Amino acid sequence: MALSKEEIAKRIAQELQDGFFVNLGIGIPTLVANYIPEGIAVEFQSENGVLGMGPFPFEGEEDADLINAGKQTITTVPGASFFDSAMSFAMIRGKHVDLTILGAMEVAENGDIANWKIPGKMVKGMGGAMDLVASAENIIVAMMHINKAGESKILKKCTLPLTGVGCVKKIVTELAVMEITPKGIKLVERAPGVSVEHIIASTEASLIIENEIPEMVIIE
Repeated sequence: MALSKEEIAKRIAQELQDGFFVNLGIGIPTLVANYIPEGIAVEFQSENGVLGMGPFPFEGEEDADLINAGKQTITTVPGASFFDSAMSFAMIRGKHVDLTILGAMEVAENGDIANWKIPGKMVKGMGGAMDLVASAENIIVAMMHINKAGESKILKKCTLPLTGVGCVKKIVTELAVMEITPKGIKLVERAPGVSVEHIIASTEASLIIENEIPEMVIIE
């Protein structure tokens, strides 16, 4: 059974480590803040100038002055700090962010990512995406495996304008967990009830498959 967006976020939350500074992109990545594993402390950073984001607020408890880079209302944890975009991007460009979790429209088998523009459609701009992919050492992509037309979003080569080249380390979709290796995309885990054959059929890029592929464990 394919995962929900919330379950994708739960699986990615298992990649968090104690003491990490983490940047969350727009879309599925923002949900990760709701599922921090017990026993660890992480600091979520947003490029609009926040360090110490918490989970999304409950309905009726929103503060319109507290937003993330996607203009969604957020909460903050004790000790959170606020600063200007110049300092925020200095943190990013200075490689002070341990993990970056981004959404994507396309990812190529060599780790290229396209996540900011579809030609012919108006966009507000790239935002912090290019700075993040150029500076981050560890990038995980949270995305749906196929688009609304039923086409694979994990490709041999991206067709949309690139955000970054050869930068993605891991991809988590509703079907699978995959790692980008020097030899291509390695299938690491499959969603519960999803067959390896279904994942192969849903992926344009070639997949490296070694031994038995275990099912994901989603920790509630």
